[in-house]
Amino acid sequence: MPELPVSFKPQWRCIGPFRGGRVGAVAGDVSDANVFYFGACAGGVWKTTDAGVYWANVSDGFFTTASIGAIAVAESDPNVIYVGSGESTTRSNISPGDGVYKSTDAGRTWQNVGLRDSRHIGKIAIHPQNPDLVYVAALGHAHGPNEERGVFRSKDGGQSWEQVLYKSDRAGAIDLKLDPNNPRILFAAIWQMERSFYDMSSGGPDTGLYCSFDGGDSWQELTGQNGFPGGLLGKIGVAISPAQRGRVWALVESAEAPGLYRSDDY
Repeated sequence: MPELPVSFKPQWRCIGPFRGGRVGAVAGDVSDANVFYFGACAGGVWKTTDAGVYWANVSDGFFTTASIGAIAVAESDPNVIYVGSGESTTRSNISPGDGVYKSTDAGRTWQNVGLRDSRHIGKIAIHPQNPDLVYVAALGHAHGPNEERGVFRSKDGGQSWEQVLYKSDRAGAIDLKLDPNNPRILFAAIWQMERSFYDMSSGGPDTGLYCSFDGGDSWQELTGQNGFPGGLLGKIGVAISPAQRGRVWALVESAEAPGLYRSDDY
């Protein structure tokens, strides 16, 4: 691969907080480029209002877990923030959470709004015009089967949840994206995995990529169709283009055909 010109090479520097631990979730306020939140895998939720010069913990005293897997800030009301507890970066010393937390005052106060048995949450997506319509990708228990996993939807800001995509008690949702041009279109990645005390199993027949065109009411599986790999699949990441309608990428862990896949015609 040819080397990129210097003008295209991003320059990176650490902006802390030092000794903050590994980070599993980051989200920003689309109305203020200086406001960001990040979730540490064992250190709670932190916030900056000056683009990373100073960070303050905003979850202490409200959360009963320090493990964070996902953060989302509502585009239509940046005071509304949803946090999924329980890291989703499965590894030897993974730490669980106890559901979804919500703030309506930009992180000053929080309350737990359910899905307490999901243990590990991979992603949260909020409707761009409605902060009460939220989707959660729940990975579920890392060390064994449970039912509270898959994709959940709330239409009332977390007061109630409905499970809109479920594959099995051993496979949960690891990634979830709303189409920025049409938020009724969603893509969700289901991952069958299990962490034992001495090993990890990634992949299985229940892993797959799914798409919904009606806001999550119904889903169709894309695995093994039209060029998307089938067989034994592991973790899948998905991204939707905000600039090119109908374009979606999927990063696929596969025993036979791993790689980055793209479709331009969904």
